[in-house]
Amino acid sequence: MARGKVQMKRIENPVHRQVTFCKRRAGLLKKAKELSILCDADVGVFIFSNHGKLYELATNGTMQGLIEKYLKSTQGAQAEPVMQTQPL
Repeated sequence: MARGKVQMKRIENPVHRQVTFCKRRAGLLKKAKELSILCDADVGVFIFSNHGKLYELATNGTMQGLIEKYLKSTQGAQAEPVMQTQPL
């Protein structure tokens, strides 16, 4: 039996919304772990609930380490175009 298509709109019932959040959060974190294992990738995920609670996943190392790696990566990418536009 096939599953029906889910409409992408806000779930009005708060109990149903919380249940859906918990199930989808678990599924998203599971998929992130699988991606990390299968592809040997570093994956970091932040999820904030509507109550402000933080859920996070860092597959290799710590979240702080992943953030530092991201910042180094993006700073290098931002520096290159600036250097190219300066006259020689």
